[in-house]
Parts: sequence; structure tokens; C-alpha cells
Amino acid sequence: MTNLKNIALALFVSAATAVSAQTKKINADKSTISWVGKKVTGSHSGTINIKSGDLVFKGTKLTGGSFAVDVTSITVTDLKAGQGKENLEGHLKADDFFGAEKYPTANLVFTSVSSKGNGVYAVKANLTIKDKTNPVSFDLATTANAANTKFKVDRTKYGIEYNSGNFFQNLGDKAIYDDFELTVSLQY
Repeated sequence: MTNLKNIALALFVSAATAVSAQTKKINADKSTISWVGKKVTGSHSGTINIKSGDLVFKGTKLTGGSFAVDVTSITVTDLKAGQGKENLEGHLKADDFFGAEKYPTANLVFTSVSSKGNGVYAVKANLTIKDKTNPVSFDLATTANAANTKFKVDRTKYGIEYNSGNFFQNLGDKAIYDDFELTVSLQY
């Protein structure tokens, strides 16, 4: 009888643990990623779309997540049609930047999550762009139905060296800074 009670207790604990883990699907239509790239003479900004994503919670505590980003959706928002918008978008999608035709998806996979309190988490993740994977880290603030973060990515770690002062000399005012900034707002 004791064995039967232990088995029943183990099944109950296992079922309770499984129920408390919850994957929340990201609503790609309501979520946004904005980017800013800076150069010596100014900056450009735009958006890029999330294809899919999930955040994993155990109870109310964030424990993981993964995302796919549609590289082909890169848009420029600081220029208007006829003012270089189409040229810059085409260049960002070209091989010397993100190579959208060959690499249409970028991926982010959480590798560790630790609570900082009040719904804020320190996240370490692997970011894959152009089939190159590198670690990134950022703080992610969560609420019941949303999460937000802002972090920088060094484009040269992904083979995007176009007009980088670290790879080319005498660029003058044509130099583009290596880091670009992402502001992410997730709805789930």
C-alpha cells in the first residue's frame, strides 16, 4: 500500500510540475522590432518582423524562449520613397549586409534566464544571423501579456563588415559603426 501511495504522489507531483510549465506563443502581428544603425554622419532606423516565437514560463517565472525573425522584412522608416528608402532597404537585404535571399531567417534562442526581480530577467541567448551564431545578453522586462528589451548587436561578428572602421581604413564620413540597436516589444 505504501508503494501505491508513493507512486500516486510521484504522479501527482509530476503532473503538477508539467502543468505549471507553460509556453506562450508570441503574437507576431502585434509584436515589433525596431532597429537603429549609426554612421559617422548620422543614423538610419527601421523595423523588422518577427516570424514566430515563444516564451516559456514555469508558473509566473520566465525560464526560456526562442524566436525567428524575417530578415526579408527589413524596412527603413527614417527615409521616404524616392529619398533613398528603396536603395537602403535593398542594400540592407544584399549579401554585404544581411543576405536576405540566402539567409531569410535570423534566430534567437535563450540559453539561460535569471530573475532580477519585479518581472525583469537577465537573459543570455545565442543569436544566429547569416548562419553565424554568437552569444548576446540583455534584460527582458515581462508583464502578464508582454515583454520588452533593448540591446546592441555587433554586426561584424556575423560577417557584416561593410564600411566598418575595424576592417577598412580611410573611410572618413562613410564609416558605419559596428553596433546596431534593437528595441523589441513582444505581445503574447
